[in-house]
Amino acid sequence: MNKHIIIKPVISEKADILSNNKNQYTFVVNKSANKIEITKALESMFPDVTIESVNTMIMPKKKKVRNTRSGMQRGVVGGHKKAVVTLAEGDSLDIYEQN
Repeated sequence: MNKHIIIKPVISEKADILSNNKNQYTFVVNKSANKIEITKALESMFPDVTIESVNTMIMPKKKKVRNTRSGMQRGVVGGHKKAVVTLAEGDSLDIYEQN
């Protein structure tokens, strides 16, 4: 059930700065999941971590254009929902070791 709510962690420069400085971790989550479901899923995946807050945002879809030999290729990259999770002071997640 948790794998249907938490899709994957976001690995980016901004997410790394947030995790180091503010103890916040970013995940891509299911679009229909709410904050309570996200909190319960993370607490069952990482039982020794206390979650203080969850902020969610819906990222819009984007239009992409590529130039190829056969001409312009137009397409759409689908949107997704992100969750920024704030942990209690002193807690941390090792998102690279989780499968």
